[in-house]
Amino acid sequence: MMHYIVAAIGEWNQAQFDTHTPKLAGKWAYVSTPNELNELIDSGFNPRYIFFPHWRWIVPADIVNQYECVCFHMTDVPYGRGGSPLQNLIVRGHKQTVLTALQMEEGLDTGPVYLKKPLSLTGRAEAIYERASKMTWEIIAELISKEITPSAQQGEVVSFERRKPEQSRIPNNLTLGQVYDYIRMLDAPNYPKAFIQTESYHIEFEQARLGADEITATVTIKRKD
Repeated sequence: MMHYIVAAIGEWNQAQFDTHTPKLAGKWAYVSTPNELNELIDSGFNPRYIFFPHWRWIVPADIVNQYECVCFHMTDVPYGRGGSPLQNLIVRGHKQTVLTALQMEEGLDTGPVYLKKPLSLTGRAEAIYERASKMTWEIIAELISKEITPSAQQGEVVSFERRKPEQSRIPNNLTLGQVYDYIRMLDAPNYPKAFIQTESYHIEFEQARLGADEITATVTIKRKD
């Protein structure tokens, strides 16, 4: 029987694991921290694949080199290698992208590609992440059933940089549509919300809706101390 590991963070990913793995062949294990991953491997659990749907740590080279590790990236690599792919795509005006499953290497998002599937960038960031998470499991099911051989990336390399919290400040001189995109691309749990500041207040925006000539949104106002 094949063994598989899913390494991910967050209740949503745990719920997806619990929903999908009973329908799939093989023995499955879920880990949510690097220590859990190391302990599972040290215990003798020998995985055919280690899937990383959403992981915030660098995977050690000894794991990447010994096991077939698969990560999921929200760009058409080699375009968009690097951090904050969703935000970097939307701020550049993209409406569509692909979810790419690629074999992990020591380089960031440089590995060969198993599959690419179309992914819409409409809606709030949270909805896009949920859409991508469901698609991730479609890809996982296909990978374990077909044993797909990955192919080297083709095309010009364009790298993204991970965004910093201060970049959530809404720039001046945007169109209403661009302001709407700016708010929605940051509208997900644990992300710094889009904001503006006055001399006394920090004003955050979420749940934006774009009308013909206005944006309505939920606003949180905090004093700057």
